[in-house]
Amino acid sequence: MRLVPALLIALTLAAPVAAGAEDPAASPALALFGQPKYPADFSHFDYADPDAPKGGTLVLSTVGSFDTLNLIPLEGQPPRSLPLLYDSLMVESQDELGVYYGQLAQTVTVADDASWAVFALHPEARWHDGVPVTSGDVVWSWETVRDKGEPFLKSFFRDVTGAEALDDHRVRFTFATHDTRKPIGQIATALPILPKHWWTANGRDITRGTVEPPLGSGPYRIAAVDPGRSLSWERVPDYWGRDLPVNRGLWNFDRIRYDYYRDRDAEFEAFKGGNADFRQEFTSLFWATGYDIPAVRDGRLLRAEIASEDPRGMQGYFLNLRRAPFSDPKVREALAWLYDFEWVNKTLFSGLYDRLTSYFNAEGFRSSGVPEGLEKDLLEPFRGQVPDALFDTPFALPKTDGSGTMRDNIRTALRLFKEAGWEQRDGVMANTATGAPMTFEILSNQPVIERATQPFIDRLRQVGIQATMRTVDSAQYQTRYQAFDFDIIAFAYTFFPPPGTELRNYFGSEAAGIDGSANLMGIRNPVVDALIEKVATARDLSSLQAATRALDRVLLWNSYAIPQWGKTDAWIAYWNRFGLPAKQPSHRFGDANGIGFPSTWWIDPAKDAALSRPNGQR
Repeated sequence: MRLVPALLIALTLAAPVAAGAEDPAASPALALFGQPKYPADFSHFDYADPDAPKGGTLVLSTVGSFDTLNLIPLEGQPPRSLPLLYDSLMVESQDELGVYYGQLAQTVTVADDASWAVFALHPEARWHDGVPVTSGDVVWSWETVRDKGEPFLKSFFRDVTGAEALDDHRVRFTFATHDTRKPIGQIATALPILPKHWWTANGRDITRGTVEPPLGSGPYRIAAVDPGRSLSWERVPDYWGRDLPVNRGLWNFDRIRYDYYRDRDAEFEAFKGGNADFRQEFTSLFWATGYDIPAVRDGRLLRAEIASEDPRGMQGYFLNLRRAPFSDPKVREALAWLYDFEWVNKTLFSGLYDRLTSYFNAEGFRSSGVPEGLEKDLLEPFRGQVPDALFDTPFALPKTDGSGTMRDNIRTALRLFKEAGWEQRDGVMANTATGAPMTFEILSNQPVIERATQPFIDRLRQVGIQATMRTVDSAQYQTRYQAFDFDIIAFAYTFFPPPGTELRNYFGSEAAGIDGSANLMGIRNPVVDALIEKVATARDLSSLQAATRALDRVLLWNSYAIPQWGKTDAWIAYWNRFGLPAKQPSHRFGDANGIGFPSTWWIDPAKDAALSRPNGQR
């Protein structure tokens, strides 16, 4: 799924307002719950070092491609680093949950009933060409996203009903919702603020892809573009916001270059060869065996396992309910009984992973046990519309002993298939009414997924299901998932707490029919829709968490996906040339898991001078 500027992390906020005040107070900080950690006069975040030296070149690697630098239309694939180009109205602290501080905006004023909010811009805010950032840019940006934005981006602002420039530096947003401030938070940090004067000049078309470097307002600008191969950034020396508290001590590299690779194997070899500086490892085989090299043994290449509070979403095999036979819940459940995670983890992953068991893998948001209290109250009206067992049986994914036999699981799967109207006939799983065989394709864009999926395919074939695996390049993969052109897709989405209206796009019935939406599974379930609205309109943390757990439980019991594997800790490796703050952030929000990379790190001149790498690169 494509990134939104400000790292797709803005989901909700609340502005402190004096009780009974006729005019709500303007505030430089906005807290979802309780009070902000940092006072109005704070100088820098605790996880940033204001004395960090600036300079040097950071080289990073990424798997995939890009063919546009325009994040607005559905057309094309933009780079994930594009948020470096743009400031947002506010940014989220990485050591608090749901607390926001001004960037382009000095303050925000929120109505008592949250039906409107006014953002007051910094008069000093400038685009990279020196032109002031105005409320007219903000209004134009919102109108552009509303009218021309790709579905995933547009979905964040569904509850925004209008935007008005009160003067050059104040913009007022109105909202369809009352007494919930989530839509205000999404405007504050997820709305891309674009330069109207640049996009409307010289016949530029914001509805089309482009590789012309756009004008921005953020800490970096694009220095060189080689579509699909590399993207180079340079720090803006006269960046208007460099001394803001939210930026002090951050963005210390003079240059950042992203090199693109076709697959993880090639990317890993390039990293070990000294062609990239930092790597977050997602492949257990590499982590377990791939780093037995001289550079690690002599300390030139460092590895670390970082405990992270960063939440995870769902990674798994997403079943396309728009296609038979996946519209049948018994078929979906039967397929889950044929997936042997325990054997895959032991044999292929060295036992390093955990099974994902929630769509919201974070404390307080994931469901467990049986529903109680407010969560149960939310689910009670839906008795008869959800499985009866949901109320009195803890949800559990099928398990095996890891030996690879799984006879009991196969018997359960065959029973469920029979109940759904499918039986083995001459070694083929066939529909009992039509005789048609069960056949489908699993789509992926990574060879490592293919390796981990082959045992699942072998098991499916064992019961007569004609399953195949297709691995395609990143561009074809994006085109196919945007058009829902798949039977089953190996996919992962990130959960950005606290959840809010974006869940309509992930799981809502309306989004199921919109190409480019995040509802890959095609879920059309009125119970899911109703619980999403409970999440979106929750007024306090306990209500929000209870509604999220209830939604999680309904998603799990409907077997929309077959969950795969995950890891709480972050695995990182990097060449020993960096300095980093003593205190690390507790949340990722766009950086590598829980360690503030690259925003808080810098190049240590002494370490850099002493480092030798296989390719001689410094």
